[in-house]
Parts: sequence; structure tokens; C-alpha cells
Amino acid sequence: MTEKRKLLLSLPIPLFFIVVIWCVKLVEYANNTSFYFLGVYPHSFKGIIGILTAPLVHDDIKHLVNNSVPFLLFSVATFFFYRPLGLRVLFWVWLMSGLWVWFGARPAYHIGASGLVYGLGAFLFFSGAIRRNAHLAAVSLIVVFLYGSMIWGIFPFVPDISWEAHLSGGIAGLILAIVYRKDGPQPKKYEWEDEENVDSSDVLIDKLEENNSTPEKN
Repeated sequence: MTEKRKLLLSLPIPLFFIVVIWCVKLVEYANNTSFYFLGVYPHSFKGIIGILTAPLVHDDIKHLVNNSVPFLLFSVATFFFYRPLGLRVLFWVWLMSGLWVWFGARPAYHIGASGLVYGLGAFLFFSGAIRRNAHLAAVSLIVVFLYGSMIWGIFPFVPDISWEAHLSGGIAGLILAIVYRKDGPQPKKYEWEDEENVDSSDVLIDKLEENNSTPEKN
């Protein structure tokens, strides 16, 4: 598969999500209302729906833009470099981060796609660090270079920001990077490694044959 085709196949789901969250905000503005009640409200039955809907709702345009840009970059990168895993990673980050916010966050409505952003960013970073693959390691470094300051978002420095969603997403991304470490792209195997293994096995076989041919002494 060509790189161009891989990129085209990586776009539909991320772009669809971006279109949905912008449409939600446009509907809010058109009707002069807010869908904040679709956020996660911890320890409350009414807040369970937010596990599924919270990433679709944002406070204002600034909040929406701040989540749209990194989500698009991280999700496209996930689907491009980890194509067999992309949808599974997005699903589990969405579910795990939402559940953990519902179980352990402050009593308030938690909205926005930042949990997904942190989850995908963490998955890309830790997957690149875990796998011995030059391309994936480069992606990991790019994530750090572009959004390394995101690390501060997991601490309760700003009261109005759901640091719980950031932390939950980050932990989910780390767990998924470990769980799926043997799936998807693997370290490139060079010819000299195969030759070395073949040589070593040949030496071992020769030694065994030599021992078997030596007469036993009673």
C-alpha cells in the first residue's frame, strides 16, 4: 500500500469526529443553548451518558479549537502508523477515560475531547518509546516537541480545566501502548540479524553432532 493511500484511509474517522463536534457547537449557537448536561457528572446516574457524549461538547470556540487541532493530528497519526489498531485505540481511550472521570473526578460537568487528545498523544508517545522502530520513535519525539507542554494539564493547577480527564486519558494511552505493544508495526529486522542467528544455530548443531559422534567411555 502506498503512503498516499494509507494517509487517505487514515482521514475519514478523524475528520468525521471533527465535523460532528463543530456541528454540535453550531447547533448550540443557533439555538442559543448549551449541551453541557451531556458531560460526565461523576457519581451520578444523570452523568453516565457523558461517558459517551462528553467528548462531543465544548464550552466555547476556543475550547473547541484547542481540542480539534491536536485531536486531528494525533488521531490521523494513530490511524496512519497503527492502522490495524486505530479504531480499537480510539474506542478504548474514549471508554476508559470517560469511566474513570465518572468514578473519580470532582462533582462537576466534565466536557470536551481533551481526554481523547491526551489518550492518543500518550499512546503515540509510549508506543514509539516501547517499540524498537525508528519511524515510530520519530513520531514519539514529534509528539513531545509539539505538545510536550501538555504534561502540565494532568495536574490540578487550573480549577476550570478537567485535569482528571487529561490524566485519565494519559493513563489509558499508556496502558494501551503496553497492551498492544506486540500488535501493529514491529521493529525492522535486518539481514545481518538473520545471518547471525543462522550462524549461531549452525555452530550449535555442529557441536551436538560432534558430541554424539564421540564414543562413550565406561
